[in-house]
Amino acid sequence: MNRDSVDMIIEQWRKEVPDLSTTAMAIFGRLQRINKHVGRSLGNNFSRFNLNSGEFDVLATLRRSGEPYMLKPTDLYNQLMVTSGAMTNRIDTLEKKSLVMRVNDVSDRRTVYVKLTEKGLKIINEAIYEHVNEEEKLLECLSKEDADMLNIILKKIVCKFEKE
Repeated sequence: MNRDSVDMIIEQWRKEVPDLSTTAMAIFGRLQRINKHVGRSLGNNFSRFNLNSGEFDVLATLRRSGEPYMLKPTDLYNQLMVTSGAMTNRIDTLEKKSLVMRVNDVSDRRTVYVKLTEKGLKIINEAIYEHVNEEEKLLECLSKEDADMLNIILKKIVCKFEKE
């Protein structure tokens, strides 16, 4: 197997502090490096649609919610795990781009929904396929079995955090 930059770091620690357990350090070091590379690659893809990752997440969340592609801002920020302030900024930006609109509830005008516009629906319908294609390219070094196993392992870690 090829060596990566984390191997050098782990070797240095083993030399300097031989009794230090480095397995978790190696795993999280690799996850951080992967995250940087993935963020850069996906960010380049989002920019083709004049979006950033946060804006894409809002559009994708509205799209996967099903027709009428409309959610309350609180549902959006809870699903995306961001603050209400961050969500307001994302909605404002997407509204200026005419990709979403705020809609008042007909039965309770105090309730506001965020809804995909036709333009927003068109963009996310195209962007989601490009996004998945880019993700698949990033994982092309893995066999199907490796990808399935990695997914299972990562799910175990996510479940640990979501139970806390």
